[in-house]
Amino acid sequence: MLAALDHVQLAAPAGSEDVLRSFYLTALQMMEIPRPAGVARRGGCWFAAADGGHLEIHVGVEDGFRPPRRAHPAIRVTGLDALAARLESHGAPVVWNASLPTCHRFYTQDPVGNRLEFLEPLP
Repeated sequence: MLAALDHVQLAAPAGSEDVLRSFYLTALQMMEIPRPAGVARRGGCWFAAADGGHLEIHVGVEDGFRPPRRAHPAIRVTGLDALAARLESHGAPVVWNASLPTCHRFYTQDPVGNRLEFLEPLP
C-alpha cells in the first residue's frame, strides 16, 4: 500500500552544488541534510524542509544534464504570496498560473533550470 512520498530527485550539472545550496538554503529556507557515504561521492546535495515538515529534495549530478521543460515537483505551502516575494527578492522567476480553480499557484526554476511548482489550496 502506498503511504507517502519520501523525496523528489532532481538532477543538476557537475559543479553546481554551491549555487544550488544558495537557492535551496537561502531562498527556500531549507536545510542541507547529509547523504550516505555511497551516494556522497557522486556529487550533488540533499535538502529538507527546515520547519519540521517532511519534504526532501535530493539533487544529483547528471552527465549531459538538461533541465526538463515540463516535469516538476509540486510543493504545497502556506504563505504562498510571501514565498513568491522571497523568491523574487533572490532573483528567481515567479510565473503565476490560475488554471486550477482549487489552488493559488506559481512556477519557478532553481539556478540550473529545474522547474518547481508551489501551490496553496484556496479556502
